[in-house]
Amino acid sequence: MDMKGTTICAVKRNGITAIAGDGQVTMGNSIVMKGNARKVKRIYDDKVVIGFAGTVSDAFTMSEKFEGMLQKYSGNLMRSAVELAELWRTGSLRNMEAMLIVADKDNLYVISGDGNVIEPEYGVCAIGSGGNYALSAARALMDNTDMGAEEIVRKAMKIASDICIFTNTNIVVETV
Repeated sequence: MDMKGTTICAVKRNGITAIAGDGQVTMGNSIVMKGNARKVKRIYDDKVVIGFAGTVSDAFTMSEKFEGMLQKYSGNLMRSAVELAELWRTGSLRNMEAMLIVADKDNLYVISGDGNVIEPEYGVCAIGSGGNYALSAARALMDNTDMGAEEIVRKAMKIASDICIFTNTNIVVETV
């Protein structure tokens, strides 16, 4: 049985990028296996923040491979994301049931489990079970408030947790 169920949201505003993730790990559609998982972390000497959603083993594999690319390409986020995507194009990496949001001080990208690299519009993106809820909330807050990036992701995650049964309120936020 797959273990999944999470929401990750990122907002880039006024030179700050905040990535937030909830702590819920769900087995199937009815069992909460863990409520305090940490799915947002700092890597590459704290210069990069990543958040991951999807099947646990695939998410871990993707994040480890991405971290390896960062080491190989001296922290160049875009190059690392593109080179990771190249592994799918060459057949070296199978499709994965996971996604990553990655950010450094200048860039924000979504990396999908099938090898796509997407730079989000409007400086806002979200993935996972409650991703669409968090994305909608974050976009509305971006358009209608002067809130900072961290405040927006916290509020968007709270809204998602009120709507999505696979998202809890144990929120971890990292900024860069």
